[in-house]
Amino acid sequence: MAFTLEEMLQNHSIVYRYDQIQTDKLYYGSSFDRFYTVYRIFLNSNKLIMLKKWLKKVLPRKAADTSKQCVLPFSEHRIKPEKLSFAAEKVIKRLQNADFQAYVVGGAVRDLLLGVTPKDFDVATNATPEQVRKLFRRSRIIGRRFPIVHVMVGPETIEVTTFRGGELHCQNELGRIMKDTSFGTLVQDAMRRDFTANALYYDPFKQQVLDYHHGVEDIRARRLVMIGEPLARYQEDPVRMLRAVRLSGKLGFSVEAATAEPIMQCAPLLQREPSARLFDEILKILFCGHASACLHQLRDLGLAGAHPLLDALMPAMATEQNIVALTLHNTDERLRQDKSVSVGFVLAAVLWPRVQKAWQQYLDSGMSASGAMNTAIADERTHLDKSWGIPQRYTVMMREIWTLQPQFEARRGARPFRLVTQKRFRAAFDFLCLRAQLGEVQQEKAEWWQQFQQATEAERQKMIHRVPASESLASTRKRRRKPKAKDSTHEKTS
Repeated sequence: MAFTLEEMLQNHSIVYRYDQIQTDKLYYGSSFDRFYTVYRIFLNSNKLIMLKKWLKKVLPRKAADTSKQCVLPFSEHRIKPEKLSFAAEKVIKRLQNADFQAYVVGGAVRDLLLGVTPKDFDVATNATPEQVRKLFRRSRIIGRRFPIVHVMVGPETIEVTTFRGGELHCQNELGRIMKDTSFGTLVQDAMRRDFTANALYYDPFKQQVLDYHHGVEDIRARRLVMIGEPLARYQEDPVRMLRAVRLSGKLGFSVEAATAEPIMQCAPLLQREPSARLFDEILKILFCGHASACLHQLRDLGLAGAHPLLDALMPAMATEQNIVALTLHNTDERLRQDKSVSVGFVLAAVLWPRVQKAWQQYLDSGMSASGAMNTAIADERTHLDKSWGIPQRYTVMMREIWTLQPQFEARRGARPFRLVTQKRFRAAFDFLCLRAQLGEVQQEKAEWWQQFQQATEAERQKMIHRVPASESLASTRKRRRKPKAKDSTHEKTS
């Protein structure tokens, strides 16, 4: 009777009694010598994890279980190949012609099933990054945790990912994946995906959709389900909690109870993530086109305090009559109309209540409008530079928009002419219009500046002369020069 190492190890506890050796040697026969050698290695090292890794290398791998694979023909998924971009189709065709597997994967397949045009297309393949790099001249390998390839086809960039394996090579004490360079099979890759709705693979040439985790069923039921054990998956990558918020809010999906339950418990893990990575994920929430719905999901799932920027966004849920809610609403509308949006402008609006409060305090202390604003911005910059993770290209634009707000109060002399030539004038003016819409400044001033932009030189001069002479910035008053110190030698001689 033959036994495998796994069966023999399962039959014994860690402590192997000496009087049991001879009995087991007769019982297991020829398999015992191999088992006992493994046991002695384990006993000497006293590290169970090392033993498990060694066994995975020694024992023959089990064949992948493909019994759960569901292949959907065109009659069921109704995805037409022409809905793919030219670049995605070209990348898949070249990979398949080189005898590699290649599929459109993830959110693109999900969106196509929902009848939504995908923003981009990702490709999964069994080719290694180096093999992909050789096939495409205009490509580059990026990524530290898991290398991927960016393939440039015309103006479009296709992200090509090698199938991920089942092993997690490097995790910290909390279960967080620090490095993941194991490549695997299609089945293993499907298991490594986060949500069932994202574990779908579309072959445009066979016109088939491969589904390993009932993702199509969950999409039709409009529910978000985590693959595997949710608690362990959140520990592997805490950012998955923010993805759950974004996808459920954007798609209008409900979060399955088992998927949502560990989120509040795992929320503190987000504070250990790099602030820049969290900021990038929050930007995806703000610019997904359904920011308001995502914010409600943030609150319902218990993630409101995971990042300072999320705390700044919470007033948008209290009432629609604030600059944060109004900006997010306008941003969602522009995105739905496929119009451009400015990250710096939106962030300037989100953080404006904090800056405005400090500005008013400095004004009340007797400072000039411009001086009070500059001091308030300096205070806010101290907080932003600590743990917010906002790139400098955005903070510079935010400060410029805020700095120009007091300047709109000066409508006499040469200042209006200088103001309209500023680089950020248009963004600052749009910001002024938001404030006027909420009653922070007079609507008449916003209309005046709108007319001033469109007026001719002569009309601008007339508009300036019609402004009351009493209207001016406190900072326009000339400062008295300090008297020069008298020369001590001159005093002595005189």
